[in-house]
Amino acid sequence: MASKPRVFAVIGLGTFGATLAGDLQRFGNEVIGIDINERLVGAHAEDLSQALVLDARDDGALKEAGIDSVDVGVVAMGTNIEASVLATINLKTLGVETIWAKATSKSHHRILSKLGVDRVVHPEREVGQHVAQVLNNPLVRDYVSLGNGQHVVNFRVPESLEGRSLSELSYRQDHDLRCIGVLRGTDFIGHDDASCALEKDDLLLLLGGRQDLRDFAREL
Repeated sequence: MASKPRVFAVIGLGTFGATLAGDLQRFGNEVIGIDINERLVGAHAEDLSQALVLDARDDGALKEAGIDSVDVGVVAMGTNIEASVLATINLKTLGVETIWAKATSKSHHRILSKLGVDRVVHPEREVGQHVAQVLNNPLVRDYVSLGNGQHVVNFRVPESLEGRSLSELSYRQDHDLRCIGVLRGTDFIGHDDASCALEKDDLLLLLGGRQDLRDFAREL
């Protein structure tokens, strides 16, 4: 039996909120988009389950719209810190179980954390850091932070490693890293100490701490 779609309320339909709401909808969820700006709501009305012109600072309006029954609330506005904080307080008051919120500064982050938000995000900073990591080393194709200081990095195998096997590389002995996969096109060809011979442009997926990953990358 298919699981019941989750219901998300996304407050703030600027670039970040609208992109988030649209993707959540495409993933098969029910999404209620909320903004005080009628033009923004109208622009996304056809893309979402519901698009409502509401002032999220008004807890009564949110309750009347049924926001107290959503699974997840996302406060996606950031420039108006007062509105962001009041919207977050209202979601907490209405009993929304999971709340994520966008922050635009350290002080904004601290306030949201004190309010008990489950996750505070900094979209511009996080994207900037992500792009910097990829640009810093041309062999890094992408990376994912897993929390607790652990990351998975997708390295492109350079010509200098062509023909070598994983067991010959120093990632495990010298850098406390684990290989969770080698991809050649769409084919999975090996993992950790496998004897498969690497080819230029294979993708090497390594798991470990940031400093170990950086040190290994410098050796490539």
